[in-house]
Amino acid sequence: MSGRVEAVCVSGDDLYRLPSRRSGIDKRPVDGRVTVHPLGLDGDVQVNKKHHGGEGQAVYAYAQEDADWWIAELGRDLPPGRFGENLRTSGLDLRNAVLGERWRVGTALFEVTAWRIPCANFAQFWGIPDLVKRFAAHGATGAYLRVLETGELGAGDDVEVVHRPDHGMTVEAGFRIVTTEKRRLPELAPVLHVLPIKNQSKLAAQIAARTAADDDRTSTPV
Repeated sequence: MSGRVEAVCVSGDDLYRLPSRRSGIDKRPVDGRVTVHPLGLDGDVQVNKKHHGGEGQAVYAYAQEDADWWIAELGRDLPPGRFGENLRTSGLDLRNAVLGERWRVGTALFEVTAWRIPCANFAQFWGIPDLVKRFAAHGATGAYLRVLETGELGAGDDVEVVHRPDHGMTVEAGFRIVTTEKRRLPELAPVLHVLPIKNQSKLAAQIAARTAADDDRTSTPV
């Protein structure tokens, strides 16, 4: 299975300015080869390190096929970088990417780690007040990636899926579980180690609490 990188995007030093803070969401395509570091792409800036960036969110990918849906839905152009993505891909179904699958892109190796949770910055960037709600309802969140091997990549490179786990937990399924289907939280236990490290403790506690509650219900005499 393979796809293609249509564009490589970074935020650079000219950061998008919200009323009270800066944001790295405004990413723009760059030419040539880009170096992949352990925590992201050369030239990219991640401002809010609590919610963005880090080892499990080093690179963010969004599919052209999903961008096309939004282009039709909103009647506006959404060029590469408009979703805050580093990689605009084509030929890959990112909604059904499996957590833990691995991509060879250029000379770098990535691991799919998580879904994107839309935030208020995103809505302000697009100028659509209810965008967070609409983005979540649609469910095409894109995929966060961990860097397993550094290297370099560029627009036009193939994205080769070199490994896909057999557990079947997809990016979209994980997103639905943590947002609207929390009764299913125990299903994430087998893939907890794949998720960004900074999110693992909180999610592990939520899984344990849900599992305990389910055990109480099944053990309570009728």
